[in-house]
Amino acid sequence: MNLDLPASLCGPAVRESLAAAYEKGRLPHALLLEGPPAEALALAKHLAQAAVCTDPEKRPCGHCAACVKALAGSHPDITIAGGSGGSRSFHKEDVAALRSDAFIRPNEAACRVFILSGAQDLSVQAQNALLKILEEPPDGVQFLLTCDNAAALLPTVRSRVQLFSLGNQPVDTDNGLANRMAMALCAAKPSALLYASAPLLRDRPLQRATFDRLTAILRDALALRCGGPAVGPEDAAAASALSRALTRRQLYRALQETRRARAAVDANANGPLLVTTLCARLRAAAGK
Repeated sequence: MNLDLPASLCGPAVRESLAAAYEKGRLPHALLLEGPPAEALALAKHLAQAAVCTDPEKRPCGHCAACVKALAGSHPDITIAGGSGGSRSFHKEDVAALRSDAFIRPNEAACRVFILSGAQDLSVQAQNALLKILEEPPDGVQFLLTCDNAAALLPTVRSRVQLFSLGNQPVDTDNGLANRMAMALCAAKPSALLYASAPLLRDRPLQRATFDRLTAILRDALALRCGGPAVGPEDAAAASALSRALTRRQLYRALQETRRARAAVDANANGPLLVTTLCARLRAAAGK
């Protein structure tokens, strides 16, 4: 039996590995799909559709009754669960409900599939509760976890799932957000910085890329302010504007706040709260 995985869903390495495991009937009972939220969830839904598909040769076929229901989001044996989008908003009680449902026999398919979307939002208590069923899963149950950063999960959870990193988003791509934030920090309008940072609120990979770039811009601005050369020429205009608008002390404080925010991203801090707090602290550092 072959697994049909479009190239748009994942890279060749992940596609080949998943297809080989599926063909041999050795697909693990729990997979962790790490990558941008939309892409990881799309792959999880596709794998869930394949799990309930009834075609004897290629899955998912896309036209059997099970596939039609899966595509419509109405298949009774596919459950999608997740938190509210905030850090640690996926609670122990949510996992307890999933554990109870996992022991119920499938309604129509040969197995039941549970998609845990945004697993990085699982609280520590929820992750510990999840461990119990990952260690001793019922027969005919597939768990598909998605997350934007596998490091946000406990090592004990990571050791009981097979990780597939989609790696679709380059870590150095910030779509010019750091530059816009730097220029907004020079502006007098209080809302300019919040407006510039709005795309970051719920996009953790973009937060990493933007905070890394903003750190470099502030470092170069501080170097210029001290009479030295800028290190990176990519954002010379933004660094130059900051060096003229802020004092050395203000630039240093802004640099420290940005570095703290970058570390907080890896510590799985609440995204919206982190971004809005950083904006407030950057303005305070700039004396505004």
